[in-house]
Amino acid sequence: MSMETKHPVPQGGHGAGSGPGAGYEQSDAYIPDLLKFGFWMAVVIAVTLISMKWTFNYMERTQTVSVPAGPFARPRELPPSPRLQVEPHQELQDYCQAQVKELNSYGWINQRLHVVRIPIDRAMDLVLQNGLPIRASGPTGAAAVDVPPAMVPGGVELEGPCAYLASPAGGESSEQSSER
Repeated sequence: MSMETKHPVPQGGHGAGSGPGAGYEQSDAYIPDLLKFGFWMAVVIAVTLISMKWTFNYMERTQTVSVPAGPFARPRELPPSPRLQVEPHQELQDYCQAQVKELNSYGWINQRLHVVRIPIDRAMDLVLQNGLPIRASGPTGAAAVDVPPAMVPGGVELEGPCAYLASPAGGESSEQSSER
């Protein structure tokens, strides 16, 4: 079986301008095929329009609405929890302020068991006066691993989610440093 074609490609390559009929079509579009396509396209459009009209009429007959729905018909209901935060930075600041207030005040943790919360400064003073309790033996196993505290690239120890709100070592608050 030969792979040759009936019309060899001219030496200049395809579309080089040489040879019979190079550069244009030999005949016009076949009109009967175009008419068939147009007819069937019109049939599909007509069937679609008729089926849409029937569907809308059917829905109008079967689904009656007593009162037209309006945008202000019902008050807005909040979605279930958890909700997106509207002002996350402000909420974090409020959370951190509540934490700082709790760390620097007295209060009950469990009144029935007589467990109280004292300010950090007072707790550190008590530890300095009384010392820490000493274990009978050294830690073993997983407790014996010495884990260094987490550090940020600047060398400051991390202080939880509120660390960036704390005043820098220079003594000025984060609000003052951001105003510059």
